[in-house]
Amino acid sequence: MFDADGVLFDSTESNVAYYNWIFAAIGEPPLDPDEEVSAISYAAAEVFAARARGDAAKLAAMHDVTRNMDQTPFFKMLRPSLELRPFMLELKRHYKLGLATNRSATVPALVEHLGLDGIFDAVASALDKVRPKPAPDILRLCLDRAGVDAASAVYVGDSRIDREAAEAAGMHFIGVGTRIEHHSLIETIAELRTALALLDASLKQA
Repeated sequence: MFDADGVLFDSTESNVAYYNWIFAAIGEPPLDPDEEVSAISYAAAEVFAARARGDAAKLAAMHDVTRNMDQTPFFKMLRPSLELRPFMLELKRHYKLGLATNRSATVPALVEHLGLDGIFDAVASALDKVRPKPAPDILRLCLDRAGVDAASAVYVGDSRIDREAAEAAGMHFIGVGTRIEHHSLIETIAELRTALALLDASLKQA
């Protein structure tokens, strides 16, 4: 089971541009450095709420802007570390695949843009109106939809909230990149098959 941002692709440039475009449209200053970090992992509703600081009118304005946005320019800024579809098709020969992300309304278009139609056996996101990560709800929903037990599943994420969500859901975890600390850590998903083999071997020895 995969997170999206920071795992399937580097989305830093895209996410920062997305939120700054929205904020500019309502006369707000751009993301500060702390907000830029949050923008990578947290759900849009949480980023908006943090910026609004209880101002209901400001929060409503942010959501209004998103309803008619063209996502295409921001999707073009995504940077996958490899060609995703053949990589996922090879994985799919051996595993059920899931996508569990704090993204919401952008998920269907994102899957299409990445050429991953028909790849995932289950998808769950903040669009499903469950608690976002670090709560385990999105991961558990994805497991239910895939028909897989948590103890037999691995979540691949790039942040502390991904690790916490996986632990709370009772799943194994593999970390990706430099923003996460974990005993099972890879630089990019290109190394995932090796990490999965190591995890499988360690479980057999346990």
